[in-house]
Amino acid sequence: MLKKSLVALCASLMSIASWASDESATHEYMLDNGLKVIIKEDHRAPVVISQVWYKVGSSYEHNGITGVSHILEHMMFKGTEKHAPGEFSRIISENGGSQNAFTGRDYTAYFQTLEKSRLEVSFEMESDRMRNLKLLDDEFAKEIQVVMEERRLRTEDNPKSLTYEQFASTAFMNNPYGNPVIGWMNDLENMNNDDLRKWYEMWYAPNNATLVVVGDVNADEVYQMAKKYYGVHQRGEVAATKPRIEAAQKGEKRVLVKAPAELPYLMMGYKVPTLTPEDSWEPYALEVLAAVLDGGKGARFEKLLVREKQIAASIGTSYGMTGLHNDLLSFSGTPAQGQTVETLELAIREQVQRLHHELASEEELARIKAQVVAADVYQRDSVYYQAMQIGILETVGLSWKILDDYVERIRAITPEQIQQVAKKYLIDDNLTIATLMPQPLDLETMKRRMSGGGGHGR
Repeated sequence: MLKKSLVALCASLMSIASWASDESATHEYMLDNGLKVIIKEDHRAPVVISQVWYKVGSSYEHNGITGVSHILEHMMFKGTEKHAPGEFSRIISENGGSQNAFTGRDYTAYFQTLEKSRLEVSFEMESDRMRNLKLLDDEFAKEIQVVMEERRLRTEDNPKSLTYEQFASTAFMNNPYGNPVIGWMNDLENMNNDDLRKWYEMWYAPNNATLVVVGDVNADEVYQMAKKYYGVHQRGEVAATKPRIEAAQKGEKRVLVKAPAELPYLMMGYKVPTLTPEDSWEPYALEVLAAVLDGGKGARFEKLLVREKQIAASIGTSYGMTGLHNDLLSFSGTPAQGQTVETLELAIREQVQRLHHELASEEELARIKAQVVAADVYQRDSVYYQAMQIGILETVGLSWKILDDYVERIRAITPEQIQQVAKKYLIDDNLTIATLMPQPLDLETMKRRMSGGGGHGR
C-alpha cells in the first residue's frame, strides 16, 4: 500500500512539474553583441525578477588573485559615471524592489525583484554597470577591509567552515574548486584596484553574460527592452579558458584541522562527475544515491546513525550535479555524546559499503524520488528559483531545456544504477577525509564569534 501511494504521488508531482516547466512559456534570444536573453513568462503574480549572470567566478582565478571575483561583485555597487556609490541600491529600494548579488565558483550574478512595471529601472541600471563601472581607489580600500573581516568571521573563526576550506584544498590538486570563493587571506592582503580593473575588462562583457527574466511579463516586450538597454554595448575581448582537469588521485587523503571549537567534526568526500553537455545518467544516479543516505528522517543516515545507533548527533550529505568541473559527494557530521569521529567514520564507511553490496529497495526509491521531485516542484513555484535554475545551467555550459527532463531522469534511476555509481566512484582512491580536533576556546575568539558575521557592506 505504501509503495502504491508513493508511486501515485510521484506521478502526480510529475504532472505538476510538467505544468511548471511549460516550454512554451520560455523564450530564448541572442543580441547582436552576444548577450543571451532568456525570458520565462509566469503570470501568477505581478512580479518580475531580472538576473544578469557572468561566466566568471572563483574557478576562473589563479594563485595570487583568489577572491578577485567576489571583491569585484562588492565593487559593482560602488558607482558608475552616471550613478554615484550607493545610488543603485537606493533607486531599486525607492521603486519598491529588492536587489543583491552573489559570487560562486563558476559564475557571478546580480539580480533585482520588482513590481512588473518597474523592470525598466533594473535594465537601465544593470546595463550601465555592465561596461561603465568606476573602480575608485578609496572605495576599494574600504571594501577590501570589509571582505577580509568577512573572511575572518565566516571562515577563520568558524571551525566548520575552516575545516571545509582545508578539506577542499586537500581534495583537489589542480581542480580550481580547491580555492575558496572568498579568496585566501594572503591574496586579499596583496590585492589592488588594478587587479579588479583587469578582471572587469576581461570578463564583464555582453558576450560573456546571460540575462534571465522571469515573471509577469510579455517576452517580446522584454526582448525589445533588452535590445534598447543592453544592445548598446560592444562585444568584449573575453579571455580564453583552458581545461583544468583534476590529476588522478593516487590514494586516500587525510587532513587534521586544529582550531578552537566545542565539538569534533568529520568530513568525507568522494570525487564524482557533474552534468556535462554529453549527457550522462551518472549524475542523476548520484543525486538519488545522496538521497538514499540523507533524504529526510526515513533515510539511512538519520534512521540508523542518528536515531537507532546514536553514533551521530547530526549528519548530512552534499552533492551538486551542476558545475564546470567535477566535484565531491561529501558527508559531514558531529559524533553523538560519548562517540568519536573514528566511530562515525566507520559507520559512514559501512553505509557506503552497503551501497556496493545491496540494492536499494523499490519502496525506498519511491519515497526518495517523491521527495526529490517535490523539492523540484516547490522550488519552481518561486520566480527567483526558476531564474536561478536557468541562470546556473546556462552559465556552466548546459541548457535550461534540461529542466524539462529532470523529473523523468530522476524517476528513471534504478537500484542497479545506484549500485554501479557507488562501486565506480565511492572508493578509497577517490576519498578525502578531514577531521576537526577541537582546541580550547580563548576569550578573544569567543568575543569575535559573538560579534556576528561580516556581510557585504552594501
